[in-house]
Amino acid sequence: MSSRPELQAPPEIFYDDVEARKYTSSSRIAEIQTKLSERALELLALPDDGVPRLLLDIGCGSGLSGETITENGHQWIGLDISESMLNVALQNEVEGDLLLGDMGQGLGLRPGVIDGAISISAVQWLCNADKSSHEPRLRLKAFFGSLYRCLARGARAVLQVYHENLAQRELILSYAMRSGFAGGVVVDYPHSTKKRKEYLVLTCGPPSVSSAVPSGKGEDGEICSDDESSGDEENQTVCISDRHRPRKKQKVNKKGKGREWVLRKKDQMRRKGNVVPPDTKYTARKRKAHF
Repeated sequence: MSSRPELQAPPEIFYDDVEARKYTSSSRIAEIQTKLSERALELLALPDDGVPRLLLDIGCGSGLSGETITENGHQWIGLDISESMLNVALQNEVEGDLLLGDMGQGLGLRPGVIDGAISISAVQWLCNADKSSHEPRLRLKAFFGSLYRCLARGARAVLQVYHENLAQRELILSYAMRSGFAGGVVVDYPHSTKKRKEYLVLTCGPPSVSSAVPSGKGEDGEICSDDESSGDEENQTVCISDRHRPRKKQKVNKKGKGREWVLRKKDQMRRKGNVVPPDTKYTARKRKAHF
């Protein structure tokens, strides 16, 4: 059986009472979660003015990421689908408010009340159809649409994702852009197999200077420029220009536009008052090819 949790069982089943306590009591997981949360807060680029912000932790689990938010002086709301995980968070007396819910059905928050959102290893669960009623594309649409609405204008959402493959990453990113977000993917340690991490950095609103995608980190903490990763297409940062949807292909009739279509168009032009040549036996006749 695969070691990826999202491929073993739905999150509300996989993270039962035993797994929730095991997850929270692991010092290794706590350390990784703290580092990822600190990096997500760094990518949020909140103003350093000492004013606490209201942040949303999507897939908050037992509150490990929320503790990092609290340590940085901000208030937070945590959403998770696992009741066992939230029970552990309550036992640990976390500072944030906790919500039990499925992000694939929408977040259900008031518009414009959230100053920023983070998510650590949660969004990829939306790509799985755990029930017969689950359609990943519809769940991604509901999630990103509700996330866009609850964020304040210009606020960021930083989503750390463990996607299964490149196609899954593109699926997630495409539905984020369709919902109105600007931004792209930030890759930390792109040339490392173990340390490589990917973050979707999304800004609520149209592309602007503030919505530019930050640079990823490399070995020893140096900044990875776009030139360094240009040799590997998978490691490149997705730019804001990628947010435009591809144009739909026009349906082309193999027989071409026949005489009936041309006569119908000419009648429409006449009704509009345009001067149209009279219909003859040569109307819509195909011309011979010339050398």
